[in-house]
Amino acid sequence: MTTEAVSQGHQARPRTKLPLHWLGVLPFAAFVILFLIMPTMKIVIGAFQRPDGSFTLDNIGGLFTPSIMAAYWISIKISLASAILGCLIGFGVAAAVVLGGLPQWIRGPLLTFSGVASNFAGVPLAFAFLATLGPVGLLTVFLKTQLGIDLRLLGFNLLSFWGLTVTYLFFQIPLMILIITPALDGLKREWREAASILGATNAQYWRLVAFPILLPSILGTMALLFANAFGAVATAIALTGSSLNIVPILLFAQIRGDVLGDPHLGYALAFGMIAVTGVANALYIWLRARSERWLK
Repeated sequence: MTTEAVSQGHQARPRTKLPLHWLGVLPFAAFVILFLIMPTMKIVIGAFQRPDGSFTLDNIGGLFTPSIMAAYWISIKISLASAILGCLIGFGVAAAVVLGGLPQWIRGPLLTFSGVASNFAGVPLAFAFLATLGPVGLLTVFLKTQLGIDLRLLGFNLLSFWGLTVTYLFFQIPLMILIITPALDGLKREWREAASILGATNAQYWRLVAFPILLPSILGTMALLFANAFGAVATAIALTGSSLNIVPILLFAQIRGDVLGDPHLGYALAFGMIAVTGVANALYIWLRARSERWLK
């Protein structure tokens, strides 16, 4: 082979270029690695370690003590209650806007507010509800002084099971609206017209056509809302402190660094929360994929 042929062969090879279009995702990748993957791995590893670093299953076994099991059960009940109520109320609001007779100009502000409210949590949300429905909150005092209605005598306490559930609804309902609105938009007009031509009533259309199509989206969103409430830490701690025995508060008590805390038991508690929310999110992804078959 001549020198000229070798030179032409080298020139024919495509040069390896730096994929500059990937540089845009580097900040996101760094964020995910530093604040999601690495802390998760730290939790998983720490759940199976003693303070000296040796392997143990005692931390996982500690999760099955009566007090911790009771905390998990209360957290599951609060998450289920807020998820079910959030789905019912959010679906009703979204259906009224998308399919009902409400003016179309309401849709834009509603979705904008839902996008903001679905991410409004933590200390600001807890303070807002304490200032409104707390023992000396604005609405509590108004109902008692002006209307003679004492929420305490009626059994409502913001620092309780139903109080935390109502607080969670502030971000659960908007999240349901955001997720179910595209599913409602995906219901084709031809399906309703075909059902009407075949003699189906509006109730039969919803029972036999629309609801079965929307069911995977509704159940998937409910699973997502469950995971969203189960993993809410800052709101529960800021609102109830230590008055309600739920997993996030137990977790905070174990890892805050005082002499009575057990960080590795805290890792095990967080590992259990990851397992529960992971199952809920996996269920959401699976159901979401099923619903998209019809709504594409």
